[in-house]
Amino acid sequence: MYDWPELRPATDALWRALAAALSRRGISAPSGLDREGDRHAQWRDPALLLSQTCGYPFVTALKGWLRLVAVPIYTAEGCAGPSYRSVVLVRADDPARGLADLRGRIVAYNSVDSQSGYSAMRALAAPLAREGRFFAAAVETGSHLASMEAVADAGADCAAIDCVCWAMAEHYRGDLASRLRVIAWSPPAPALPFVTSARRSELEIAQIRAAVLETLADPATADVRRSLFLAGAEIPSDAAYDAILAMEAKAVAAGYPALG
Repeated sequence: MYDWPELRPATDALWRALAAALSRRGISAPSGLDREGDRHAQWRDPALLLSQTCGYPFVTALKGWLRLVAVPIYTAEGCAGPSYRSVVLVRADDPARGLADLRGRIVAYNSVDSQSGYSAMRALAAPLAREGRFFAAAVETGSHLASMEAVADAGADCAAIDCVCWAMAEHYRGDLASRLRVIAWSPPAPALPFVTSARRSELEIAQIRAAVLETLADPATADVRRSLFLAGAEIPSDAAYDAILAMEAKAVAAGYPALG
């Protein structure tokens, strides 16, 4: 989700610390992260050790396949404890001043199973929609970064972006961020969870959880975590993610089941 090329050295360093914490608990962990496989297949792999997924698929398509390990606490603007929000971006020179000004425009989104890029924007547009329509068109881009680039390059007029990704863009892609502007924020939702296979035993899950919490509180990882906007982690119940389903249900009940 947040594995941008410029952040991979920090992500790899954090993984090495986490792998060591797992090893101390008798859990074998690979020396490096697998970035090449099909993530959808990996999330359904009974051998999955640890991953991160969006909250929307966690409570929909992946329900029953994964167990919650912990929820990260991010330091980006818009995050509060184990929750986060989306920013709605337009081009810096766009005259729009609020969501209502985006009627009849083109919206970019990363994927239909994204809480921050799709469901959050649907929730914001639903009260403004007329007969199930608000935008002229919706364009899938494949990633938040691609959505930001689409808006900046006039391939779309607006997009909802995970506030952690927006903080990353402001810090690491300043040229891109300077071409964009925030005009709205979404309601909060539970942040992207760390997960493991549902086939793992309660003891394994407890050990994995302990390793994650230790690593994300270790002063030795502070500099790496700072570069990743990571402050720590919490362990809410799975029921915390029901808020995501409620957000979708409210938009559907308002007659706005899909961006458009």
